[in-house]
Amino acid sequence: MNDEPLAQIEREVLGWDGVFKKRDEDGPGGIGVTGYRYGDPETGGPQIGHVHDDGHADFRFPREVRDELIRSGRAIPHPAFPNSRTTASYRIRSAEDVPGALELFRMNYERRKERNGPTAKVG
Repeated sequence: MNDEPLAQIEREVLGWDGVFKKRDEDGPGGIGVTGYRYGDPETGGPQIGHVHDDGHADFRFPREVRDELIRSGRAIPHPAFPNSRTTASYRIRSAEDVPGALELFRMNYERRKERNGPTAKVG
């Protein structure tokens, strides 16, 4: 897997106001996971999505949004939990996959921002 698409996504997502990352080196199956969250890094915040080191990204949406994303081909069911009511997945393999992944991150970011209000930048 080429790491550049993941780096490109990270640069973009971390540029959004209030987004920070939380790394888990021991994710499922021993694969590292980078979670992107909205809020205060000190107290945590809701995750807007996470990316496994193998390029598999997961997002949680309301059921009707998740179902529509899968129906329209903009996401796939979670490979390990295909019957999940809220989790949609996306595979990032090349630069062509970056816009689709960013769309899903942006959708969740906008939802979280609306629900949680703006965050105060520290520093």
